[in-house]
Amino acid sequence: MEYRYLGKSGLKVSSLSFGSWVTFSNQVQTESAVEMMAMSYDAGINFFDNAEVYADGESEVIMGDALQKLGWARDTYCVSSKVFWGGPKPTQRGLSRKHVKEACHQALKRLKVDYLDLYFCHRPDQDTPIEETVRAMDQLIQEGKVLYWGTSEWSATEIQKAYGVAREYNLTPPTMEQPQYNLFHREKVEKDFLPLYEEVGLGTTIWSPLASGILTGKYSNGIPDGSRASLSGFEWIKDQILSPKGQDKVKKAKQLEVIAKELGCSLTQLSVAWCLKSPFVSTVILGASKASQLSETIEALEFLPKLTDDIMEKIEGIVESKPKPVIDWKG
Repeated sequence: MEYRYLGKSGLKVSSLSFGSWVTFSNQVQTESAVEMMAMSYDAGINFFDNAEVYADGESEVIMGDALQKLGWARDTYCVSSKVFWGGPKPTQRGLSRKHVKEACHQALKRLKVDYLDLYFCHRPDQDTPIEETVRAMDQLIQEGKVLYWGTSEWSATEIQKAYGVAREYNLTPPTMEQPQYNLFHREKVEKDFLPLYEEVGLGTTIWSPLASGILTGKYSNGIPDGSRASLSGFEWIKDQILSPKGQDKVKKAKQLEVIAKELGCSLTQLSVAWCLKSPFVSTVILGASKASQLSETIEALEFLPKLTDDIMEKIEGIVESKPKPVIDWKG
C-alpha cells in the first residue's frame, strides 16, 4: 500500500480507502462489512468513509458494529462522517451549529468511536453563515470530537471563503475536500482547485472513481440486475447512464477496455490507477458490494507503474476531456 499526506496536514492516509455509500445496508450487511473491512485493513487501507445520510444512518451502524467486531487498535485507522442531511425536521438539516454538533455526536454513537478522524460538510449551506459553520467545526476539534474537518462538493470559492474566515478569527481551517473525480468528471480537481493545493494545502478524498459503475464495463449492454443503477432510490444513476451523455461514456468505456487488456488489467483497475496517477489525489475511496470486487480494485495499485506517458496520452485521446488537463503526469 502507498500512503499519502492528506494535503499539507501531517496525517498519512492510504492511497486507497474504503467507503460505504450505496452498498452498506442496501447490499452489504454486518457480516459482509466485516469481511471487506478486514480485507481492506490487511491490504494496508487505513481510512474508512461514511456519512449520516448513507442509508439514513444505518450505514454507520453497520460500520460501527464491524469495527467493534474487528477490534482494531484505534490509532491504526481513520474513520469519517459527513453532515448535512440528518432527517426531515428543520433542525436536522444543513450546517447550523446545532446540526453540526448533534450530527457529530450521533455519528460517534453509531460508529462506536470516541472521535472522528475526518468530518465533512457534505454540501455547502447557503442559508447558514460560513462563520457559524467554521466555528462549530473548530469547537468540535477543540473538544477532541473531531481531528480534521473538510468539505464535500464545495466550490473552490466556497472553500477559500471558509479558509479565510478561519484565518481571520484564528479558527481551524478545512483540511480536505471530497469531490467526485474520474475519467469523465475532472474539472474541479484538475482546474478549479489548483490554487488551493498550494495556497491552503488542500487534500482530496475522491469519490466515484468508476463513474457510478460505467468504468467497470458492467453497463455495456444495459442495466444488469443487482447493480447500483438497478437499486430503489438510485434511479438517478440509471437515468444518467441511459441518457445520451451516459451512453457516450459507455462507448468510451468500451474503448478504454481495449487499453486495459493491453496492460493485463481490468477496466476497473485501469480507472482506479488513472485516478491515483494524479498528484492532487490524497486517497481514492473504493466501494464494493462483494469481497471479490474489492479484491480486484485493490490490485489496481499494481498497474500504476504501467501508466506511462504514452498510455496516458492514449487514454486522453479516447476521453477527450475539456478543458485540457493541466496535470504534469510526469511529476
